Amino acid sequence: MVGALGKALARAGHQVGLVSPLYAGVRERCPGLRREELTLDIPLGVKRVPGEIWTADPAEGLKLYFVDQPGFFQRSGLYQKDGMDFPDNAERFLFFSKAVAELAFRLAWQPQIVHTHDWQTGPAALFVRHRQQEGGRPLRICNTVHNLAYQGLFPASQYALTNLPWDYFKPDGVEFYGQLSCLKAGLNYSDLVTTVSPRYAREITTEEFGCGLDGLLRYRNSHLVGILNGVDYSEWRTTGNPHLPFEYSADDLRGKTLNKLALQRELGLPERPEAPLFGNIGRLVEQKGVEIMLGALEEMLHADLQFVVLGTGAPEYQRAYQDLARRFPRQAAARIEFDEGLSHRIEAGCDFFVMPSRFEPCGLNQMYSLRYGTIPIVRAVGGLDDTVVDIREDPDRMNGIKFHEYSAPALAKAIRKALALYAEAPLFERYRANAMRVDFSWDRTAAEYGQVYRRLVDGSPK
Repeated sequence: MVGALGKALARAGHQVGLVSPLYAGVRERCPGLRREELTLDIPLGVKRVPGEIWTADPAEGLKLYFVDQPGFFQRSGLYQKDGMDFPDNAERFLFFSKAVAELAFRLAWQPQIVHTHDWQTGPAALFVRHRQQEGGRPLRICNTVHNLAYQGLFPASQYALTNLPWDYFKPDGVEFYGQLSCLKAGLNYSDLVTTVSPRYAREITTEEFGCGLDGLLRYRNSHLVGILNGVDYSEWRTTGNPHLPFEYSADDLRGKTLNKLALQRELGLPERPEAPLFGNIGRLVEQKGVEIMLGALEEMLHADLQFVVLGTGAPEYQRAYQDLARRFPRQAAARIEFDEGLSHRIEAGCDFFVMPSRFEPCGLNQMYSLRYGTIPIVRAVGGLDDTVVDIREDPDRMNGIKFHEYSAPALAKAIRKALALYAEAPLFERYRANAMRVDFSWDRTAAEYGQVYRRLVDGSPK
């Protein structure tokens, strides 16, 4: 999201700097990196940690800054190894947040806004604010919440790594039930908070979705804005896509049927163009509604349909999908892996895409599905509700199927609606035509962020 937004903002005329850790693999993806003369010597509790800055210029108006600290970031995973968090994650991301704040004040082009994301850079808002109180130049701070459930919680003893007065370790600061909350730092010390969809901005002010922070978010409600994420249509497209064996468009869907047959063949399912094909791609975790999807499939796989899933996650869910595929070998296929090319082929080859999330801040696969003419079946939460239109809401713009109750029977009922829709070919084609016309481009999202930034610079975040 940050990379795509940065490119769109630069196209719109903003000067943009994106700051990221120099993770393992970055040098291979960006062979033209240059080391800057600017170096880092950052206090982290009782020690000081050095760092280097490497840069690249992928587009006019856009510069990438990579913070190089091999001991922290040259690892096989970003946050975990073998499903367990790295024990020094507090050190790693407090160091990175301090580096972000340092760059904000030291870069020659003097940015006006620091835009932080989620818990990993939430503390940067606090470091910027503290430096301003000590006489640093004015900067405005925007913090985006991508998923409130991940808050960067650490023992109170880790607060010493900030090297800040303990005055900030309080309920209206960074303290959360006796722990250090990196996300709360971003929420409390930013000028404005955004989320990745309008509905999610409303949901997180409620007890059901607020993850214990709903009181704070209600207090900051006048400084809370929901902006829907976009889709990079240069990557997610049905023509000129290297991952798809056949091209197609809203005006010529013959290639979609051919992609369906190719997908069935690739995954070992009977090649049956007449059988409705349902798909799911994503993390196999509780948030994504895996339990109710498994429950619904136990019932629905006795009907004439096929289902494919691609993803990794909790071992028990991985085993459950593999078991489902063994018990229904002619109707279900499970790939427990990450495969970018296959994700495109599933989006293109399926007739329906199932996203029964318990909560979903934005969601991207439902937007990919719409562009690929694959009708999304979603629970009406967060960004899913903002992007999918049910026939009961607008019979002219309908492009998907929604359900509300978080249960396997409710999802099974939605799948039965999909089967009825599939049997009504003219209506099904109208859904597809509507779906493929929807525009969720990043230029639209960047324009909304541009308005937010102007409000911040003008000093009126409300």
